[in-house]
Amino acid sequence: MKIVAVTACPTGIAHTYMAAAELKKAAVQTNIHINVETQGAMGIENPLSIRDIAQADVVLIASDIEIEDRARFSGSKIHCVTIEEVLTDPVRVLERCKAL
Repeated sequence: MKIVAVTACPTGIAHTYMAAAELKKAAVQTNIHINVETQGAMGIENPLSIRDIAQADVVLIASDIEIEDRARFSGSKIHCVTIEEVLTDPVRVLERCKAL
């Protein structure tokens, strides 16, 4: 399974990057290929390509704010969660993506 994810929190400092790290770690545990874009204080980092998005089975948006450039995911299967959900149980979040 391939997932592309965007993480973003209101301040764009710690939780954005912590969530990205947790998703990557959980993806290894659950045998999922994941690319994670962060939208933090430094702007968009590790931007998802159009190809990444097109090849993904699911777009995971882990955010407590509106993300930038959401329109590029139009037509994709999208699963939205809070940053807290990712930090609390990232494996469960990815398992829910698998179930979609």
